Amino acid sequence: MAKNASIPKWLMPAYPAGGLPKGGMMRRFTIAFFCVAFSITIDAQQRRRTVDVGQPLPGLTAAQRAGFADGLGEFTDIDTVDDGLGPVFNERSCAACHTTPAVGGGSTRMVTRFARRVGGVFDPLTALGGSLIQDHAIGATDGSPHTFSPETVPPMATMVVHRRTTPLFGLGLVDATPDADFVTLAQMELERGDGVAGRVNFVDNIRAGMKTAGKFGWKAQVPTLFQFAGDAYLNEMGITTPDFPNENCPQGNCAELTFNPAPGINDDGGGPIALNDFMSMLAPPPRAQSRDSKDGEQIFERLGCDSCHVPTLHTGSSVNAALDHKPYHPYSDFLLHDMGSLGDGLEMGSSTGSEMRTAPLWGLRFVTAYLHDGRATTLDQAILAHDGQARAARDRFAALAANLKAKLIAFLQSL
Repeated sequence: MAKNASIPKWLMPAYPAGGLPKGGMMRRFTIAFFCVAFSITIDAQQRRRTVDVGQPLPGLTAAQRAGFADGLGEFTDIDTVDDGLGPVFNERSCAACHTTPAVGGGSTRMVTRFARRVGGVFDPLTALGGSLIQDHAIGATDGSPHTFSPETVPPMATMVVHRRTTPLFGLGLVDATPDADFVTLAQMELERGDGVAGRVNFVDNIRAGMKTAGKFGWKAQVPTLFQFAGDAYLNEMGITTPDFPNENCPQGNCAELTFNPAPGINDDGGGPIALNDFMSMLAPPPRAQSRDSKDGEQIFERLGCDSCHVPTLHTGSSVNAALDHKPYHPYSDFLLHDMGSLGDGLEMGSSTGSEMRTAPLWGLRFVTAYLHDGRATTLDQAILAHDGQARAARDRFAALAANLKAKLIAFLQSL
């Protein structure tokens, strides 16, 4: 189909024996009318300051814009038990979490992960439903003949981590950046010799059948937007697909799946493709510059913040002209860095507990709770919480005069 023309062959759905499940891609068009506007804001104040946020990339063809609209419909659709929701899940729709300042944005909605470390060995406690908690469950009110229980943190967990929802704006540009570019960037940072060198988290790419560069998630644990979509379908909403066919066992108790009202493959693979269309063509947030913000960017560079928060990257070759050899400005290198005490303790892919992916700063002006767990309520707090490889830049910030700090904050609030 025209809307999937830019998707590599290894992204096209591979169906299990027995063919397509019932419903297919058409099951989500029941509330398509909800998706007429591409920018859905939360209140009048946000509407005034979010012009053009949540729009598709410029330069798309008519077919690609149609694919974006279809994907938006999938993204905002509210799933039911008949669609395969649950048995345990976090939300009924992608848009339930990705709301601010428009559909595709972030929110203060937290997910919880738990794990333990025994004798220095990390254990995600998968036998107890870890590491991700699904804090909702289906029951009689959903039309399920069996009432399931939401998951909780088991007593043997020694670490509990909260992670906030991050925005998706502009991530198609990141997805379209060759893995080799991130490898080269990591090498350049190493050769700089200042002790601030990131590294690529090579993770399993389901469709490619090999390890490729992780780019998405707090630990760079997801390699592509397509895989991100399938992962979220399963782990956030409980909907199985050909690439993620195995249902989560509630709190690790697989015997409960006997009562699953929608066993088997719930979505034929069309859903993740539609979500990939939407996310890959979602434009980056526009800047809101001022004189102070321009001065603040120079301070940002002098402090060395741009060592990790790299201002500009470039996409590679793409059949989608809107993604073909385009510069973009995420303020991230998308690499793992040792953040010392700021690390969340979890291990994903090859990441250690103290390593975190550099968070992109574009769209920062729409964020109200900072860092991976939302602990910081101001940008000053967020900067001063930096540790590990970012400690020197943090200390330089702490030593700044108040007027220079204000200019730096003005820059960050322009992103």
